[in-house]
Amino acid sequence: MRYLILIGDGMADLPLDELHGRTILQAADTPNMDLLAKEGLTGLFRSIPEGMPAGSDIATLSILGYDPEIYHPGRGALEAVAIGINLKEGDVAFRCNLITVEDGKIADYAAGHIRSEEAEVLIEALRDGLSCDVYPGVGYRHILVLNGDFEGAGGNPPHDIMGRKVMDELPKNPVTRDLILRSRKILEEHPINIRRRREGKNPANMIWLWGEGRKPIMPRFFDRFRVRGAVISAVDIVRGIGRCIGFDLIDVPGATGYFDTNYRGKAEYAIEALRGDSCDLVFLHVEAPDEAGHAGSLEEKLKAVEAFDHEVLGTVLDEAQEIEQLRILLMPDHPTPLKVRTHTRDPVPFCIWSKERDFEKTDDVVSFDEHAVKNGFFGLVEGDRLIRSFIEL
Repeated sequence: MRYLILIGDGMADLPLDELHGRTILQAADTPNMDLLAKEGLTGLFRSIPEGMPAGSDIATLSILGYDPEIYHPGRGALEAVAIGINLKEGDVAFRCNLITVEDGKIADYAAGHIRSEEAEVLIEALRDGLSCDVYPGVGYRHILVLNGDFEGAGGNPPHDIMGRKVMDELPKNPVTRDLILRSRKILEEHPINIRRRREGKNPANMIWLWGEGRKPIMPRFFDRFRVRGAVISAVDIVRGIGRCIGFDLIDVPGATGYFDTNYRGKAEYAIEALRGDSCDLVFLHVEAPDEAGHAGSLEEKLKAVEAFDHEVLGTVLDEAQEIEQLRILLMPDHPTPLKVRTHTRDPVPFCIWSKERDFEKTDDVVSFDEHAVKNGFFGLVEGDRLIRSFIEL
């Protein structure tokens, strides 16, 4: 058996007046997702346990059967693993966003989705100016490492505090607070930011530290499920979790973690990996719907969901003929509703589909969306029941 987990980050949403009371999944053109729902088994999954923050780190651990209350070390630590940082004893890794500050407020959590090439130059300037360990990641997402007692020393996620005053949101810890404020002096008049303003782009004129954590320790996925895995994602938090549980990391040219990502390429690389002899499961993650949710863009979210359906799932179904036994788990990781522009804790729809259509039971669901799957075979699922059902059905 070969397994493919397809994650449309943040696809789930709320009913919208602009869509006559429908959600994004209900309104978008998604014939392939609807086909899987019609031929497969559906339900709702609670990816964010009670009392935990809604985020892709928590949700991804839940989907893969790792209780976040036990295994979640902090977002920064997981992303540090993804980019090959060897955290030593006492090290605390922070997620380090490049952000845009205007009129004393957080105007853009992603600094205009700055390109990695520009960001790397800014990170080098920060490393020299702040005299601490700062490591470049992808786009606006980077890592800063401190050694000592720094748990709880970060701020709130910047995408949750857009429009708020910087001075009201700064962390209370004097070290991280000082680093954030000093970064403004280093970045404000950097030549890259001068050029970005001239081009009408948001400058990356401050850092924001959050999501701190220490070196993660997790059991390997193969030891738990006897399945060899790989991950395809442009987002370090997902890649970091994959690396922690022993998955291979598959790099896809043109995978950006944004609207312009290489949807089709991700699907093609996933199928190629599953055709081989060294991989049983691919976890394929697409970030674009989540970014559209944070941006509050109905147009971009519809486009991202339809591209996920047509170019990712459509390509998979077209090219999977050579794989004799293939099982697909389709789902968002969490909702990112346009109305709130951040993650929420609501359960998300999922579908398990088999190429052989060999399930003993079926349900009457014919479309993949938040409401239709409430009548699905599985009902509401929590904990590791989802991954076990997917692998052991």
